[in-house]
Amino acid sequence: MKILISNGSTDPIYTQIYTQIKASIIKGEVEQGEALPSIRSLAKDLHISVITTKRAYDELEKEGYIETIQGKGTYVAIQNLDLLKEQKLRVIEELLVKVVNESNSMGLRYNELIEMLDILYRGE
Repeated sequence: MKILISNGSTDPIYTQIYTQIKASIIKGEVEQGEALPSIRSLAKDLHISVITTKRAYDELEKEGYIETIQGKGTYVAIQNLDLLKEQKLRVIEELLVKVVNESNSMGLRYNELIEMLDILYRGE
């Protein structure tokens, strides 16, 4: 698992770590039951504070993505990945409803919206 920290990001460092680990879990890039780097090890690798890494891990654990076993380490929690993906789809759907409402309020046509989405999705 590769975590990239951007100093230019407006997101705090712990949020960047949290978001990347969560995405890796949801995408299945990190398997259920797989060990994560220790808080100290990750902090050292990223050249950041242990407190920052701990905060990211605490958030992930609070939401049920990871679990820490005292004296053994931190692992990806055994969970229902379909449920996680469904939750993420709900978030995307809510954002798309906002986009559609905003598009309608300014008179943007459907094909213009689709064209814009296509360009953004492809990264052009």
